[in-house]
Amino acid sequence: MSKLFIIPTPIGNLKDITYRAVEVLKSVNLILAEDTRKTSILLKHYNIKNSLRTYHKFNEHRTTDKIVNQIKSGQTTALVTDAGTPGISDPGFLLVRACVQADIKIETLPGATAFVPALVNSGLSCDKFFFEGFLPHKKGRLKRLKELKNEERTMVFYESPYRLMKTLKQFAEHFGTNRKASVSRELSKIYEENIRGKLYEIIEYFENKKIKGEIVIVLAGEDS
Repeated sequence: MSKLFIIPTPIGNLKDITYRAVEVLKSVNLILAEDTRKTSILLKHYNIKNSLRTYHKFNEHRTTDKIVNQIKSGQTTALVTDAGTPGISDPGFLLVRACVQADIKIETLPGATAFVPALVNSGLSCDKFFFEGFLPHKKGRLKRLKELKNEERTMVFYESPYRLMKTLKQFAEHFGTNRKASVSRELSKIYEENIRGKLYEIIEYFENKKIKGEIVIVLAGEDS
């Protein structure tokens, strides 16, 4: 029976993938990847030679129906992204929804997601949390920050290294310079870094540094 597999991939260290994920990637007819160049590195490491095709935010709208039809015809397919779990701030939702509507069986494997280790090692409350992902870059950004001002749960954000300082300063402006936070960078990689403290302290730390890598910001809720 044809099926769509959702496969989490390592967020940095190539060893952070399950045995089962490797087995599934070796067994499917087609692997859909956000960036085939990056995924090829992982596949080569595990000697996986299956057919590979791009599926990303720039082509997902026009290719989803075709992929659904291919799966229905018997082509078992796996979806991966550059790092982490598909659908979490990455392409995946459109294809999963289309497969649900087409009554195609979907199997999502457990695995790597960047915000979980960042949240757990932040030292902030993680029994209840709010995952925001990426804030709007321009339109709606300030409105969204105002909406989150009174959020009592711990908040989790994704950010690029190029906008980290802008985001931290906006957090200080809207949530207060003494709000506790944690910034995790290069999770699971050689130069992993987790900086914890009040927003003004974290801003001071990164002020004159060259910032690299993917970023997860964990921000304490109001009155935490």
